Amino acid sequence: MIETRLLQYFLTVAQQLNITKAAEALYITQPTLSRQMMELEQQLGKQLFIRGKRKLTLTEEGEYLRDRAREILELLDNTEASFHTVEQTLRGHITIGCGETVAMDKIAGILAEFHKRHPDVHIHTHSGDADMILERLDKGLVDMGLLLGPMRQEKYEYMNIHMKDVYGLLMPSDCKLARQDTVNIDQLKSLPIIISEQTFSGHQDLEWFGADQSVLNVVATYNLIYNATFLVEHDIGYALCLDQLVNTRGRNLTFRPITPELSVDLYIVTKKYQTFSPAVKEFLAELRKATGGKKNEPTSDLQYK
Repeated sequence: MIETRLLQYFLTVAQQLNITKAAEALYITQPTLSRQMMELEQQLGKQLFIRGKRKLTLTEEGEYLRDRAREILELLDNTEASFHTVEQTLRGHITIGCGETVAMDKIAGILAEFHKRHPDVHIHTHSGDADMILERLDKGLVDMGLLLGPMRQEKYEYMNIHMKDVYGLLMPSDCKLARQDTVNIDQLKSLPIIISEQTFSGHQDLEWFGADQSVLNVVATYNLIYNATFLVEHDIGYALCLDQLVNTRGRNLTFRPITPELSVDLYIVTKKYQTFSPAVKEFLAELRKATGGKKNEPTSDLQYK
């Protein structure tokens, strides 16, 4: 019979496809892990990996065991959880790093329902751009991040929550462009643009303009949109930002969407191989159920629609 520990080791290797990286993630030595994998192959009488110089490749049998191992370990987790009585009080903390997005409204609603059932769980949020959120995630200062796609770094797990944010242009209400219902994407190339610092520094792609960043006349950048609103009101430029983030009421500000629609998907991001507290684990399960999210769905590019 295969030990549960060996299945966990195998899954880590199957995810990393590199013995050294898998050993680091499991906090064991590389020779020990290599020996465990060879013993597992001998026990099953099947080759699970094709061993290259720098990377492993799963054989057909290895892919089959990977899928079954996931199911087995999930079933064990669910079985263990079922023995906890419903009266048991869930306690602890949930810490979420949040980029600027109106999707936080829905996340807050899910948190509110969760908090009603588990009042002894404390909720903490930290707002910032993606770089700051990922840095806090790496340091273990937040349990998860709510971020915009597209993104793909192998050290993270991604849950697509099937929501999107829509880009547009924030402008003075009394400007000529505000008379339009939408702004054509080609018009952006002739305007003084205030752009996100992450986009300006190359951390977000501008391929959706059909050209590189040099086609834009970038006159200023911002980290969070609030301070950029004052630059817009003082006619320094037009801020490229997401819809519904700025309350324009009572201010000389107007938001106009870009046409064709420019949208981006939203993801809950966690570290791979992270051990979650019972409170965080329960909330992630509820979040997945409420949004229809699944781990590591393919991230999408910014889309015209």
